[in-house]
Amino acid sequence: MTPVTRQEVLGLYRKIFRIARKWQSASGQMEETIKEKQYIINEAKTLFLKNKNLTDPKLIKQCIDECTARIEIGLHYHIPYPRPTHLPPMGLAQQHGRTFRHQEKLRKLSKPIYLKSHDEIS
Repeated sequence: MTPVTRQEVLGLYRKIFRIARKWQSASGQMEETIKEKQYIINEAKTLFLKNKNLTDPKLIKQCIDECTARIEIGLHYHIPYPRPTHLPPMGLAQQHGRTFRHQEKLRKLSKPIYLKSHDEIS
């Protein structure tokens, strides 16, 4: 990891913890606020620890982009959880064969960047 990339990653990590410290839930209830703050902290720790040994610059850039997108979406909508997406259903393909593999590929390509790591840890 280059020093510039390292600084960017550490800056994002600090930014997430600053956001968590100042976070207020959309409902304004204290229990919700505490739960959402804890979620932000746990999610950041889990994902950063999971990706700490990455060395491929493309993967690192993808993780940085995902983190930035999740921060922006969370701040905009005042929801710390990833926004759900409605992907197309699998259709009528059998569980094996070329059509099924093609549909799986399309589903992976249609997944937004901010959900790339969410399914892996949930």
